[in-house]
Amino acid sequence: MEKFRAGDGRELAYRELGTGRVLVLFHGFTGSGRDWLGPAATLAEHGHRVILPDLRGHGASAAPADPAAYPPDVLADDGLALLAHLGVGEYDLGGYSYGGRVVLRLLARGARPGRAVVAGQGLDAVQRTTSRTGTYHRALTALIDGEPVEPGSPAYWLRQGGGDPVALRHVLGTHVPTPDLHRITTPTLVLVGDEDDGHATADALAAALPNGRFARVPGTHFTAMSSAALTTAMAEFLAQA
Repeated sequence: MEKFRAGDGRELAYRELGTGRVLVLFHGFTGSGRDWLGPAATLAEHGHRVILPDLRGHGASAAPADPAAYPPDVLADDGLALLAHLGVGEYDLGGYSYGGRVVLRLLARGARPGRAVVAGQGLDAVQRTTSRTGTYHRALTALIDGEPVEPGSPAYWLRQGGGDPVALRHVLGTHVPTPDLHRITTPTLVLVGDEDDGHATADALAAALPNGRFARVPGTHFTAMSSAALTTAMAEFLAQA
């Protein structure tokens, strides 16, 4: 586990494995860089130096309770700080679910990777502002307020994840939309599980990107990330850089 300082001085964590061309992979909401370890090991074997950050409010990274630590687009700020810390010239980016949104924000903010992968994400989620009354927000509020948690409910699974509900709720409010996708010219592979009904607009996301490509892999939103087909599709796409 390595550490770096974000722009506001807070300490954020990342893992690193492999050698070669840098590939930074961002995890989904409530997760951590550990979620990528399986695919990352394979990608490292394909000649990548894989960087797995824990997003602010997640994993081993700073998770302050102060709402001022979560301004709009702060995860993209942190991503840019990580790239500066690594001091890389040529690199690629990838993200799954919420991490896919982070990748798109980095591209919109001026990051210039050779290639990018956005997996488990659809067009609708990246073009709208964060809902403060959505399922995650309600579930986190229930945990914060100490309300009874029903087994199998969203709040139950969030509690099982062990994250700080106050920090995670703040993170939800940092998302900003990316409406000008036509300005993102980086070759981008959009991947989605063939049973991921919650992100059915992934094909529309790929179509909205000037150099977007689209592919389906086996699995739901929760199982596609560990699909061998997803890792293979990423490795083949990134090899073309």
